[in-house]
Amino acid sequence: MEILISCVLWLLFTWVWVITLRSFSKGSRKLPPGPTPLPIIGNLLELGQKPHKSLADLAKVHGPIMSLQFGQVTTVVISSAAMAKQVLQDHDTSLCNRNVPESIRSIQKDEYGIPWLPVSTKWKKLRKICNLHIFTSQKLDANQDLRPKKIQQLVAFVQDSCRTGEPSDVGQAAFDIVVNFLSNTIFSIDLADPNSDSAREFKDSMWGLMVEAKRPNLSDFFPMLRKLDIQGVQRRITRHTIKILEVLDRFIDQRLEQRQQNSFADSKDMLDTLLNISESEDIDRNDIKFVILAVTELLNNPEALSKARLELEQKVGKGNLIEESDITQLPYLQIIVKETLRLHPPVPLLLPRKASADVEITGFIIPKGAQVLVNAWAIGRDTSTWDDPYSFKLERFLGSDVDVKGRNFELFPFGAGRRICLGLPLAIRMLYLMLGSLIKSFDWKLDNKVTSGNVDMEEKFGITLQKAQPLHVVPIAI
Repeated sequence: MEILISCVLWLLFTWVWVITLRSFSKGSRKLPPGPTPLPIIGNLLELGQKPHKSLADLAKVHGPIMSLQFGQVTTVVISSAAMAKQVLQDHDTSLCNRNVPESIRSIQKDEYGIPWLPVSTKWKKLRKICNLHIFTSQKLDANQDLRPKKIQQLVAFVQDSCRTGEPSDVGQAAFDIVVNFLSNTIFSIDLADPNSDSAREFKDSMWGLMVEAKRPNLSDFFPMLRKLDIQGVQRRITRHTIKILEVLDRFIDQRLEQRQQNSFADSKDMLDTLLNISESEDIDRNDIKFVILAVTELLNNPEALSKARLELEQKVGKGNLIEESDITQLPYLQIIVKETLRLHPPVPLLLPRKASADVEITGFIIPKGAQVLVNAWAIGRDTSTWDDPYSFKLERFLGSDVDVKGRNFELFPFGAGRRICLGLPLAIRMLYLMLGSLIKSFDWKLDNKVTSGNVDMEEKFGITLQKAQPLHVVPIAI
């Protein structure tokens, strides 16, 4: 029996070795430079716990376009604004499709979810629905009263901390507010509600899904192992996804029943909009379901915090709440958001792209089928683009036309090209409202022995970047 097992293992090893050698040799003559891969595993060990930082360090050695081998997967990493323009704009047609992780493929979300769909008729249809019916200025303006209400809830939470003098976990409070804002935009309910079983179930399942989706998965690097699910990632993701979809189905069924009984006034939320569209256009329930760090830097820079508060008091008024119409009159608040997103892009490595054909860039070939990663974190800290890139310096944006809307390839925290984040208009509005309200309403004192200029800025890598240590501060009403 032991001899049989040994033979099987050796056959498996030989099979992996042959397939990996083929992957290494395919198109290797014109591949961009990169570190020498090890047999079978390639460059996987060089990723470390923080791949965006490891890849940025490797780019300093091998250049802004480099190739690595992650198991069987040939990967090209982009780490400069000039190279990003080549990928996201000049060769967007050949590099706009997705390399879908097994964690997503296992729940068939790649068949429906806009971020993972190939550029196809269905993808264009869903993008059109979002652009015309959900994220237009008119639609966002129609429910703009909702956003100040949620911001007031955040301010009220912080005011409670003022009265007790206890440190506040600003990140958790802001997260709950954003969750509730989004859930009200979509369903007209609070999902961050500890008194609701459905809300708690949905939130827990979403969190579990995010944890599993960011977990390194051998199946992504060795596709031949997909069916084995050695780490059980697909199994756990499927369980979380089923729970999420069950909750979404309940919300949709309840709304459909209310609409049939005329017991629910048109709420102008996203669900009603999508249901209205579904009555006249070819979208189904699956389409509907899948359509569906600044404070920290300021505490390290109290002078910037004071300037931002002064601007808010002058433009908005000391006793007034900040409104969306005020944003254009607040240039200092805008550059705080820009500089924060430069240093801390929410998605450090943009969602992976896949070459649909051989693409030549600066004499190098990105072979058909290769994975392409754009390191937004590295580009935001590129010394050839930014002066003193690791410092929080607001003056770099004074008088600058650079924005975060995907038009400038030195700063694109929400992506660029035809794959730019659909929710960008909504995200920008929320960022300004939340940050402006917290700056205007409170002064902030650091917890315990932490001093200004010495706040822990370490990040935790995942689908999105998070602070490794939660920010706890004591708010002071002003």
